[in-house]
Amino acid sequence: MEDMLTVADVSGPFREPREPVLSYDFAIQRPSWPTCHAVRIKVSIPAELEPMKAKILGSVKASPGQHLLVNQILSRRIAEEKLRIVDREGMLAERREVLIEPFLGPLAHLFVQLEARLSAESSALRSEICARLGL
Repeated sequence: MEDMLTVADVSGPFREPREPVLSYDFAIQRPSWPTCHAVRIKVSIPAELEPMKAKILGSVKASPGQHLLVNQILSRRIAEEKLRIVDREGMLAERREVLIEPFLGPLAHLFVQLEARLSAESSALRSEICARLGL
């Protein structure tokens, strides 16, 4: 693990124009790299966020502001997990800036890993969301 990835900074979510996605910008660093590199990770609202929200929380009665906070918490967790998955897949091994699209089409095989990981953490995620929202 001498070339372990660390996250120096994260910003987002940003609403991408003309796409139903939220994106996060990660600044990643490895000990062998002289500087950080950027990774933009897109989270599809209809194909990744909404199905995971339904699976983890089910039907939640909350205010619009609470729904916004739920979306921020879950989309950030999805983006962080997608970063781990693509790192394990070797997509972040080179020193270059990377754009990770939603796990659809050519990357659809990675959605299974994302879904399994978030399903395993669903009770902890549910507890965190309920505590932050006061539900």
